[in-house]
Parts: sequence; structure tokens; C-alpha cells
Amino acid sequence: MRKVLYILSRLTDEDVDWMATAGKRQRHEAGDILISQGEPVDTLMFVLDGKVSVELQGVGQIASLGSGEMLGEMTLVDEAPPSATVVVTEPTHVLHIDHSALNAKLDIDPYFAARLYRAIAVFLSMRMRSTVQQLGYGKAAAFGEDEIDMSFLDSVTLAGSRFDRLVKKLLTA
Repeated sequence: MRKVLYILSRLTDEDVDWMATAGKRQRHEAGDILISQGEPVDTLMFVLDGKVSVELQGVGQIASLGSGEMLGEMTLVDEAPPSATVVVTEPTHVLHIDHSALNAKLDIDPYFAARLYRAIAVFLSMRMRSTVQQLGYGKAAAFGEDEIDMSFLDSVTLAGSRFDRLVKKLLTA
């Protein structure tokens, strides 16, 4: 859930409403592949409920993700093929936002683009710091992987309510 809190804390209510309207909610069953390692991805995805597994060829599962996770954000930023496969492990609802619709919105709304790219950049930066620390390089982070930066706490309640509203809107539709 941490990823969606960082992302939605940087966006406005109007941004979240646009994503809910522009996106398409889909139910996926266990075994469905959302992202295939090395294959192009054409949607940005938000896991609304359920669970997915992140897997690397030759390694196996590296993470289990659930409600509130965003998938496909790295491909949106650099257009390189995905570095992992994402497989649904239990019935899961996902909001899919087509890259063409998202890119059109980014082109016509520079403020939305700035907010979204900053949110993704902040989250990817935090992930990179955590990875570097886990590899044993550099100093320990100021806060652990399961902790939240104190400067971020002010926006957590708002981001949480935005996600709750998004889920309710999409799962009761």
C-alpha cells in the first residue's frame, strides 16, 4: 500500500478522478500474467484488491504485492521492456490506464505530468536507496523499508482517502 500513498499524495483529487474515469477496471484470476519480463507493457496498473507475485526468470519470486501497488511505472518512464514478470496469485481487481490515453493527458496537462512524474521519481528513488542499502553499500537509511518518512506523514491521510475513494468508485461500479 505504501506505493499508492506516495503516488496519490502528490496528485490532486481531479487527477485521481481522471485516472478512475480514463482507466478500465478488470478482474484477473490466479495465474493471469499482467506483465511479462521483456515484453512491452501498454498500461499503467493499480492493484485495487487481491495479490500478485513479481518474478524474475531464473530466480523465481522476488516480491508479493497487494492492494495499492502500482505496476508498469518504470516502463512509463523509460519505455524499456519490463525487468520482471507479474503474475496474479488470487482473484484481483486492477485499474488499467492505457499508455496512449495517459500520454495524451501528460501532453495536454503539464501540471498533471509534473505531479505524476515527481511522484514516480520520489518512489523510485526511495526504492533505489533501499536496494543499495540491502546490497550493503552506503550508510543505513534514515528510516527502514517498512517505516514512513516523517515529512510524508502529513499527506498520508489524504492519499489513503483518495485510494479508498478510487477503490469504492471502481469496485462498486
